[in-house]
Amino acid sequence: MNIKNFKYNEVGLNRFFGTLEAKIMELLWEEEIEEMSIKEVQLKLEQDKPLNFNTVMTVMNRLVDKGMLVKRTEARHSLYRPNQSKERFIDEQSKKLTENLYEEFGGLVVNHMIDVLKDVDQDLLNQLANKIQQLKRDSE
Repeated sequence: MNIKNFKYNEVGLNRFFGTLEAKIMELLWEEEIEEMSIKEVQLKLEQDKPLNFNTVMTVMNRLVDKGMLVKRTEARHSLYRPNQSKERFIDEQSKKLTENLYEEFGGLVVNHMIDVLKDVDQDLLNQLANKIQQLKRDSE
């Protein structure tokens, strides 16, 4: 999925999705049930505030169109599940964001990323050092 409008002032999934889209994705990723119907999603989300069934259906079908959910029809019910894990989604989006920032701003972005590593654990520093060494070897 290509995120067209990354919202850096937001937090969590709201950086990538609208508010209801983010709640639906989070719910489907957290649930231990493999698939959920629109009604099941609506009932779970209504614990926060009342939601119209048609609103939930529209947003879920929009997430299908965006490639985030897979829809399967069984009898008269549509069942939905995420197209990928939350971890894979975050990994892909953070990589695309980093690539876009690097393409636009170059080494400045890398310097700023390193600057925010003040309180990073030693394991991550070792992983980064290994990656840099591998890049150096590959470019020789």
